[in-house]
Amino acid sequence: MPDTGESVSVSELEDRELIKLCRGNGSVKEQAWEEVVRRFRRRVFGIAYKFTGRYEESQDLTQEIFLRVFRSLDKFDANADFGTWLYSVSRNHCIDHYRSGRRERESLVQHEVHLEEMASGRFDPYRAVEVRDKREMLLKALSGLPDKLREAVMLRDIKELTYQEIVEQLELPEGTVKSRINRGRLELGRALVAMRNRSKRANGING
Repeated sequence: MPDTGESVSVSELEDRELIKLCRGNGSVKEQAWEEVVRRFRRRVFGIAYKFTGRYEESQDLTQEIFLRVFRSLDKFDANADFGTWLYSVSRNHCIDHYRSGRRERESLVQHEVHLEEMASGRFDPYRAVEVRDKREMLLKALSGLPDKLREAVMLRDIKELTYQEIVEQLELPEGTVKSRINRGRLELGRALVAMRNRSKRANGING
């Protein structure tokens, strides 16, 4: 392994050696991390841009992802491929970002609807509770799906990407993508039915 003292040229190190320095406490730690960012920034930005389609938002996401990666380096398996792990962390962060943003937009829209209904005297508090409960149930059911199925369903049914866009984003064959979406929808439907049945039993409702 190359010398890891002050005179080390981090640009010549392999990814695994760089990460080892980043996880250490040596004086070269900062240089090693800067090299990691330089080496992988374009790849991470590309992942973020596929999700957002906006340059500035992708830049912000890229910074957030690298911060998240740096804070999670102690969880990285030193025997694994760093590039693969980084891709997974980046993609998951982008999905979380999109889901969070969507919830905020839905909340704003729902709030505006409620204001309009109250202003016109048409506000129905019972319907508002029903809508909220259904949304919470859906989110809970989604969170219970296996990661691969949840990701496929969210990209197709929530983010509304085309099959081809999902194929490119996940780098999987179209048949695999469609299979995951179909399986995810089926498991999601079963989970929702089970949750509704439990809710009915808890409230003493039959049928």
